[in-house]
Amino acid sequence: MGEDRHNVLLVVRCQLGEREAFPELVRVWHGPVWRYLRGMVGSPHLADDLAQEVWVAVVRGLPRLRQPERFTPWLFTIARRTVANHLRQAYATPETSWVEADTVAADDDPLSDVLNTMEIEAGLTGLPPLEREVLILFHLQDLPLAACAEVLDLPTGTVKSRLHRARRMLRNILIERNHEA
Repeated sequence: MGEDRHNVLLVVRCQLGEREAFPELVRVWHGPVWRYLRGMVGSPHLADDLAQEVWVAVVRGLPRLRQPERFTPWLFTIARRTVANHLRQAYATPETSWVEADTVAADDDPLSDVLNTMEIEAGLTGLPPLEREVLILFHLQDLPLAACAEVLDLPTGTVKSRLHRARRMLRNILIERNHEA
């Protein structure tokens, strides 16, 4: 609860215009947001670009956030919309291919140390975006089910079933890859 209170106070300090508060907010939340974006798009370089877009949107929207205690789901909702906008643009422009994105994703990445194994990371990229997203939010970002439901704009029961399906799909992908090796 102490961490939650610290986050609320930090958001309020930002809203009041305290200069030191926003860089501190970014220090606290940039890593989790970046990991979410990286998991969704597969590329550390693209995650960097999208993270910048997220923080610009946060700067613009923070003064209008009426409930500072809801900052975490609000932040990840912005990140989710940023990914959706990027994917929409990527589908609209035929020059952007997923093969190129996968090639960029193979670059050195400090996040791979955080994940248990490279197989899990590869398994995540093999999941459809909806299932990958719920696993990233719940397991890698440690968001509670209620916050995941808010970010995804879904009922909690739907999030639970999607999480169950995503775990099963990931397990099958990992088993299949281990049999191939």
